[in-house]
Amino acid sequence: MASKRKRVTIGVGVAAAVVITLGVGIGTANAATRRPWWDRWHPKPVASASAKPSPSVTSSATPSPAPSSAAPSASAPAPAPSTSAPASPVPSPSATKPGTFATPPANATFDYQIGGPYTPPSGVTVVSRDYTATPAAGIYNICYVNAFQTQPDAESWWKTNHPELLLKDKNGKIVEDEDWGELFLDFSTDAKRTALTTIVGGWIDQCATKGFKAVEPDNLDTYTRSNGLLTEDQAVAYSASLAAYAHGKGLAIGQKNTAELSTAKAKKAGFDFAVAEECGTWGECGAYTATYGNNVIVIEYDQSGFTKACNSHGSKVSVVQRDRDVTAPGSKSYVWKAC
Repeated sequence: MASKRKRVTIGVGVAAAVVITLGVGIGTANAATRRPWWDRWHPKPVASASAKPSPSVTSSATPSPAPSSAAPSASAPAPAPSTSAPASPVPSPSATKPGTFATPPANATFDYQIGGPYTPPSGVTVVSRDYTATPAAGIYNICYVNAFQTQPDAESWWKTNHPELLLKDKNGKIVEDEDWGELFLDFSTDAKRTALTTIVGGWIDQCATKGFKAVEPDNLDTYTRSNGLLTEDQAVAYSASLAAYAHGKGLAIGQKNTAELSTAKAKKAGFDFAVAEECGTWGECGAYTATYGNNVIVIEYDQSGFTKACNSHGSKVSVVQRDRDVTAPGSKSYVWKAC
């Protein structure tokens, strides 16, 4: 999140390729979209008895796509039932050939469903959902994961299994985003970026297998809140590793927020489109269109920001207003508008 924005928390289940099994879990919504529904939607991750360690972080090797994750153990908790889950059947995996991918259609009607899946409103042709959810049938689905921070309920798993991948200050204390109870992941070296790509790659594997068309890795801007312990260049290098992995699975990858990222850095990171929260509110939408043209998806949480985004960019890019808790229809706080 940018420091001027508010954030609400949602959870990410910690599932690693060949490392752990999980039932459900998800990432974080940078500006304003996480938390209230997390506890009822995500049980804690359970380590597999046959889990293998992730690559050593003492290596100096250049980041490379991680191997595909093993199938979850039968002992993993099953996803909690959702009364708002769509009744449509699970779509078959994408027919896109490995290494090829399609970006979201520009200026399409969009819905942000990271708070739980439901039947998309009429006319919606692009949706973003939790990677543990079923993609919506017949439309373009973006897969939502957290790649740069842990989740509150996953803290103990990371401390037990990968303490070396948690960011520490000069005194050896783990750095925490205290507002949301999240630990910062340490992507400061090639070796650590490789190890993290292996873990996040397990989630990306699930995205590809289920039939999602793109991945949205959240908290790219963690480095801006790290008090100088992490840098933009390190975040770009880590993003490039994730992008290579996603592209290898036939998925596009989106830049999540971070309007200050230059076009040159965005291209180096390998991003194909952008997902921008509250760019209308903060007058940042032009920063994203300067890099991605019409391949920008805007989410606003207030009427004023939605109106600004619609007036300035609504004729060219996807703009939607959602409630800050990204709830499903039937909730008293549910809001969905598109322009």
